[in-house]
Amino acid sequence: MRLLVLLWGCLLLPGYEALEGPEEISRFEGDTVSLQCTYREELRDHRKYWCRKGGILFSRCSGTIYAEEEGQETMKGRVSIRDSRQELSLIVTLWNLTLQDAGEYWCGVEKRGPDESLLISLFVFPGSSRPPMQLDSTSAEDASPALSSGSSKPRVSIPMVRILAPVLVLLSLLSAAGLIAFCSHLLLWRKEAQQATETQRNEKVCLSHLNHRTSELDPDEAFEISSLTFLSV
Repeated sequence: MRLLVLLWGCLLLPGYEALEGPEEISRFEGDTVSLQCTYREELRDHRKYWCRKGGILFSRCSGTIYAEEEGQETMKGRVSIRDSRQELSLIVTLWNLTLQDAGEYWCGVEKRGPDESLLISLFVFPGSSRPPMQLDSTSAEDASPALSSGSSKPRVSIPMVRILAPVLVLLSLLSAAGLIAFCSHLLLWRKEAQQATETQRNEKVCLSHLNHRTSELDPDEAFEISSLTFLSV
């Protein structure tokens, strides 16, 4: 019995961790998934491939895609594969996933004897079950003041402010010009009123002074002076 275990172990050891990569991948319908299968140095020049696991009693590959020369990308339908030998990795990309893409796949490397392979399970969920996108704490804090201020007071967009700015400046200049004209007219009116008041005051002083002088003269002279004053007025 121990001998059988040792023989089975010897068969398994050559391919142990020959390929490394994700064991399970979960995505939603319509997504694009990219994965890497890394291999050991001794497998650098061997041919790599990607295929879907099929079969019921015996496993087999279906829809196999082989990687071309170093760095060249191979496309087949919605699947692309590229062998990066410098990085010792096989890069596989599946575009626009559908529910039918869910299943088990192999990253494989051809060699003498059994191929080296890594089994990867792909789970595809309906796009309708995708959770809604949520803002992180930072963006939520930044958005909350804007929402609170917007609920209490309407905000004017920046383009509208840029449009209204020249109009507001023009209205301000017109208001200032009108105020200056009004103040100038008011000062002129006050000056004219002061001059008229001063003229009336001088006339009253002259009349009072003249009346005082005529009271000191003879009646005939006073009558002549009054006549002259009346004619001058």
